[in-house]
Amino acid sequence: MHCGIEHMSKQPFKTDRRTFLKTTSVGLGALLAGRSTTSNGAQPAMALSRQHCDAVNRRRRIVVQYDAHDQLGADFDQWIAYRFDYVDEPGSQIDSLWWDIGALGYAVYPSKVLEPLTHPGLDKWRAQGIDWVERLVAETHRRKLEAFWNHRISEVELNPKTGQGGAWDGWTHPLKQTHPDWVIKTWWKQGLWNLADPGVRRYKLEVLREIAERYPLDGIQVDFARHIPCLPPGRQWELRDGVTELLRMVREMLLEVEKKRGGPFLLAARIPRNLKGCHADGFDIETWARHDLVDILTLGSRTMDVDVEDFRRATAGHNIKLQPCFDDHHTSDAYQYPPIELFRGVFANWWQQGADSVYTFNWSNASPELCKQIGAIPGPESQRQAYHEVGSPETLRLKNKIFPVDRRGGYPWAEGYFNRNDDAQLPVKLAVGGGPAKLRVRIGDPLRALAGSIEQVTLRLVLFGASDGDEIEARLNGETLPVALRDPTWKDRLIFSPKPQPASGGADRIKVNPKQKLLRLEYRVDPRQCHLGENQVSLRLRKLSSGAVSVAVEKLEVHVTYKQA
Repeated sequence: MHCGIEHMSKQPFKTDRRTFLKTTSVGLGALLAGRSTTSNGAQPAMALSRQHCDAVNRRRRIVVQYDAHDQLGADFDQWIAYRFDYVDEPGSQIDSLWWDIGALGYAVYPSKVLEPLTHPGLDKWRAQGIDWVERLVAETHRRKLEAFWNHRISEVELNPKTGQGGAWDGWTHPLKQTHPDWVIKTWWKQGLWNLADPGVRRYKLEVLREIAERYPLDGIQVDFARHIPCLPPGRQWELRDGVTELLRMVREMLLEVEKKRGGPFLLAARIPRNLKGCHADGFDIETWARHDLVDILTLGSRTMDVDVEDFRRATAGHNIKLQPCFDDHHTSDAYQYPPIELFRGVFANWWQQGADSVYTFNWSNASPELCKQIGAIPGPESQRQAYHEVGSPETLRLKNKIFPVDRRGGYPWAEGYFNRNDDAQLPVKLAVGGGPAKLRVRIGDPLRALAGSIEQVTLRLVLFGASDGDEIEARLNGETLPVALRDPTWKDRLIFSPKPQPASGGADRIKVNPKQKLLRLEYRVDPRQCHLGENQVSLRLRKLSSGAVSVAVEKLEVHVTYKQA
């Protein structure tokens, strides 16, 4: 069992915020360096208590990450009711709330390390004696739910006085001014924190120590999705020990807090959707697992294609939970705010691969009625329904589903692998005389075994540049599929061809282009042709009726409709 031996403790670095910000570059670097990065192979595995292991094994069906920065300053009791509305609905499968309220590099709580965020709503609550972080944690625990703090590892900073982004108004974070060597020059004009630098790691540690010691949280997540790179581009794998060392320092600190308070304090990390992507960004998951540095791995963010099985192999023999993430704002392109059938298909795929829990981000908090009362933009009804269904394979059984193939494009806020979907399968072009496009689609329901309960299965293609008379041959697992439907009037408000995909997000504001020309093709599928898990699709353009030289496959989906009892 990887839960035992006493861990070594260190005396923490302590200083107040004013001293921290005024310390010279040389002096602060020396002060914060603490310990140098060492070879991971020389570090022992962590020792975790039985109580800690029991906490790792808590039931988590749906874990919700809430970015809770809107409507600040509203009547606080009404604001709490809004934040917990979906959580409080009878039948909700939400077991854990992870609060993403770090306020873009500034303190939203009384802090000796960070500058306070100046915000009229927060100032109003402060004047009323309200510590909103304390209340959020207390309200979460009152509902007997788990409460985590989500820490964005390298956030884009706002000017705390104006609330505007520093990239636009000339303002720069004070520490980045004092320590330009602490940042990586990248897509964000101020630069992002460089975890290869010991000073940055110690600075991050003190921010998290203050939070851990102040609030009775159940855990902290180090969120690498916001933003990469966190290591110098081109050297991420070479410098991976910097990230591993940060996690080791945070783990040791949390175990110190755990020992003092007599209760477990878990550590999670949000990482790219597969091991290849983790390695590209400098995240050595195998070493993290070997040394028991984390308890939970949140997999991906804006993707529907997560390799749970590969992570299971990489963490085999260690009590590390795996939870894929669906971000319904920066999600896979052309799939924001999908119907409930799409949610069911994606989450069914994750459960079929062996996920321990599932994770949502950028979903609505409350019903449309309550959102309107507090001035928030309502989310789609499919999110509300999903919270009652997707937390268990049993509650997804025999419900209609859409199993999609992921898409590329539309994410400019990263330099590296995470969140970009650069290796997604779609869109793909088909040309007359060209070879077939070979694609993979995962089906998380055992359709062969359930054939007697199925009304129909169809494979749907959405094509750009195609005409009604074009002929596209489709094969599933080697079997040719008959065409069941041709719709040359099909519209999809989230496909922008021939223009490039815009930055993902903002689906609620995008309207259908009435001039859009897409072709929707559907093929009949015998459910007995379908494998549980990965299936192979082959597409070949047999005939073009127009003067075009190719067509683009924008979407490929398998739709499953069950017989209704």
